[in-house]
Amino acid sequence: MKIAFFSAHEFDITFFDRANLDFHHELFYHKERLHPKTAVMAEGCDAVCAFVNDSLDAPTLTALAAGGTRLILLRCAGFDRVDLAQAEQLELTVLRVPAYAPEAIAEHAVALMMSLNRNIHRAHDRVREGNFDLTGLVGFNMHGKTVGVVGTGKIGLALTRIMAGFGCNLLGYDVFHNPACEALGLKYVDLPELLRDSDIVSLHCPLIPETKHLINAEKLALIKPGAMLINTSRGGVVDAQAVVDALKSRKLAYYGMDVYEKEGALFGEDLSSTIITDDLFERLNTFPNVIITGHQSWLTDTALNEISHVTLSNAADFVAGKPKAENIVQQPRAVAV
Repeated sequence: MKIAFFSAHEFDITFFDRANLDFHHELFYHKERLHPKTAVMAEGCDAVCAFVNDSLDAPTLTALAAGGTRLILLRCAGFDRVDLAQAEQLELTVLRVPAYAPEAIAEHAVALMMSLNRNIHRAHDRVREGNFDLTGLVGFNMHGKTVGVVGTGKIGLALTRIMAGFGCNLLGYDVFHNPACEALGLKYVDLPELLRDSDIVSLHCPLIPETKHLINAEKLALIKPGAMLINTSRGGVVDAQAVVDALKSRKLAYYGMDVYEKEGALFGEDLSSTIITDDLFERLNTFPNVIITGHQSWLTDTALNEISHVTLSNAADFVAGKPKAENIVQQPRAVAV
């Protein structure tokens, strides 16, 4: 199968080429993001492989289908960037990687927590300048603190395991209760109670219409004064302007973010020699009690091995006419080739 990759980085090429030794697909890598104007680069390819900030809207899908594409491979779990109605109309199959190394994302969330708590980012900058003054670097013991986990699927469970090891009290909010989380001592409560009682709130829910701006001004008004908020889920789950306001009022004491609702124009690009015109992002970047990473929580060798293998396996399963049910986002027709 001929597969055109978009938003391809060096690490994508390394891991996919290695995994492809078992599959023998024809892989074509493009560093450009996928959108209506770049879709022509996939002409003649049976499939395209897209990442989290590639656009798979109706014009893009239409252009891909016109060029011969029959399969959309998402090398991620989320599919909020895909116009599924248009994909069905065009008879495009959409397959994804539903779960890859959930521990990677949970561990990154903890890294953000610990860096904010113990002021690692500020201490690092001071020491590099020869300043060993400890003023303003006081943190707190994690042991005994209450951690609220919003979204208790595989990633939320991985975080729950880690925080249980720290000796934290655990609260959870999810439509579906996970018995494995409850076995670790997590207590399910409604979202307002979780926000009121948690010292740290960590978000691990998907971006769907019901979770768009789940954390907004109204919810932040409920949050425990001095609390920490961590978002490694999707940027749109949090109203970034509301977070800025909560930080300015000092209601929210810490914010760690690996995702941002307008990240498509920023993350994954080297903008160090340009002027960033997103004033909201730049304001967030000025706070000393905010740490921002550029959607890298998933980026481990374990996750990349899993993503590359499952993605190329999805392509092989499509050719065989037997895609795995758990990986199907959209299958509008029989896919036998």
